Amino acid sequence: MGLAPERVLKTLMAWVDARPVCVVIPSDRQLQPKALAAACAGKAARMMEVAEAERRSGYKVGGVSPFGQQRPVPVWFEQDALAQPGVWINAGQRGLLLEIDPADAVRVLQASSAPISR
Repeated sequence: MGLAPERVLKTLMAWVDARPVCVVIPSDRQLQPKALAAACAGKAARMMEVAEAERRSGYKVGGVSPFGQQRPVPVWFEQDALAQPGVWINAGQRGLLLEIDPADAVRVLQASSAPISR
C-alpha cells in the first residue's frame, strides 16, 4: 500500500484485570501490557484469546475493527498515533481499511489515549 507503518493501525482485544478493552496501536509496535494496565487503573493486562476476541467484537481476527463491535468495550489508542495527519484502521474484514483523522476516531469511539506500546 506504500503507507508508513506508524499510520497503519492494528486493533487488538485485551483484558485489563477482568475487564475487556480494545487497543489500537501502530502496526510496527507491540502492546506493553503493564502500560495498558496502568492506563486503565488496573493491575495486569493480557491479550484476549482468539475465540473470545471474535465473539466479543463480532469480527474475525485479522479483521477486528474498533468501530461497530457487537459488544462495545472501552477503546484505548496509542498516544503517538494521534500525532499522525491521518491513519488507516481496520474496517471490519481483512484487507478493508478506513482512512480517518485519528482525532475523529477517538471522538467517535469516545476513546482514551496513553503511551501503551513500544
